[in-house]
Amino acid sequence: MSDLTRLTAAELSAGLTAGEFTSVDATQAHLDRIAAVDGDVHAYLHVNAAALAEAEAVDARRAAGEQLPELAGVPVAIKDVLCTIGMPSTAGSKMLEGWVPPYDATVVERMKAAGLIALGKTNMDEFAMGSSTEHSAFGPTRNPWNLERIPGGSGGGSAAAVAAFEAPFALGSDTGGSIRQPAAVTGSVGVKPTYGGVSRYGAIALASSLDQVGPVSRTVLDSALLHDVIGGHDPKDSTSLKDAWPSFAEAARAGKRDGSLKGLRVGVVKQIAGGEGFQAGVTQRFGESLELLADAGAEIVEVSAPNFEYAVAAYYLILPAEASSNLAKFDSVRFGLRVTPEGGGTVEQVMAATREAGLGDEVKRRIILGTYALSAGYYDAYYGSAQKVRTLIQQDFSNAFEQADVLVSPAAPTTAFKLGEKLDDPLAMYLNDITTIPANLAGVPGIGLPMGLAPEDGLPVGIQFMAPAREDARLYTVGAALEQLLEERWGGPLLSQAPDLAASSMLAVSDGAI
Repeated sequence: MSDLTRLTAAELSAGLTAGEFTSVDATQAHLDRIAAVDGDVHAYLHVNAAALAEAEAVDARRAAGEQLPELAGVPVAIKDVLCTIGMPSTAGSKMLEGWVPPYDATVVERMKAAGLIALGKTNMDEFAMGSSTEHSAFGPTRNPWNLERIPGGSGGGSAAAVAAFEAPFALGSDTGGSIRQPAAVTGSVGVKPTYGGVSRYGAIALASSLDQVGPVSRTVLDSALLHDVIGGHDPKDSTSLKDAWPSFAEAARAGKRDGSLKGLRVGVVKQIAGGEGFQAGVTQRFGESLELLADAGAEIVEVSAPNFEYAVAAYYLILPAEASSNLAKFDSVRFGLRVTPEGGGTVEQVMAATREAGLGDEVKRRIILGTYALSAGYYDAYYGSAQKVRTLIQQDFSNAFEQADVLVSPAAPTTAFKLGEKLDDPLAMYLNDITTIPANLAGVPGIGLPMGLAPEDGLPVGIQFMAPAREDARLYTVGAALEQLLEERWGGPLLSQAPDLAASSMLAVSDGAI
């Protein structure tokens, strides 16, 4: 494996600026890595055929003496839920197989304006519905730590690409943990920004009041650098905040530079900090991380959020209800797949045949559940009640943040489970997001980062910090400080301990499905 694929985005940026290598060198190294290992991992659905040409253009601008943005020339992967000109955007569904959007998502526009090089589109659970990336219509992604294990979901492709050194960082989306939970089980870093802090324009919608685009990376600083690029107000997104945001990269650098957490109040949320359903190794590493925080000067306090107990139930009424509305546009009439019954048929018959063929079982399950929850006679009992619980959860956060500056919990209750292990048990699958869902319901930011390997199976476990809305910078400072403490204990980044993948599948790099 080329040494360039082992560098972080920040290190690649520094090397490009210093002239140690070119963007073409860095991009080619990652394309070679994808060709060598992605047949096993299946992190990518599409590889960008124009990547090298884009890298050459950045190199030419740099050679001409143009002052470029900090990340110009650094490669990045993009979750396939984001619209991209020139590359298919399928959201992991046969309903959109081969569809190439006529516009870029705002975050992709901003990425391109910053000179980042798109490597390709990453695999995901269909329409972001899942916790394992097994619900992709194009086959599952595998965890680089153990190819028989899941990489989390719905954004398992982005997390696996980063963990397998197929990209230095990636764009993802988080509706109930789809960035943070994959980060936990792959040993990577994932951030769900404050709701409205990053534009959702051009992100194929699942649940509009919950979806949030964010970064996936191998270090806290890299996530902060990417967040600085994609964040900020967007007039195309009616939910976009007009706040002036601080530099998240500077916040991360300050956390790494200062190290001390003296005076920081860290609230352990007892409802999601362990107990039944939490793997012993996760609980053990979580306790050790709390000790490190305390040794660095943080005050550890226990806080209670009693309504978090109902978060999963409320979420799985609100999300399906919004999904049933958002996915109604896939009707065989305007765009996407169209299946016509033999001998023709009415619009209703064509729509039924198309949705039967184009949507997977999990998507159908959630559409049916959401439609039922919104139906006459059941709206108040189900959807209305779930929204009341959501308000109570928001109040729990407000009360907790009066006692603590950040809240902390494991980012996932277990390590990565085996492929197929929970496919026939939707409830067990849903409970993988028990610690991450509350942040989406409240709209507050959350960051997940690795806290070690579980003693039972040697697989990564993650820790999650949450902060009040608009206090994303606080998470980067705390996350970077803990990251440094942990790396000093480990003797280097956790991913340096990951097994290297055998180059068993030589794939052609092309702008098509892999």
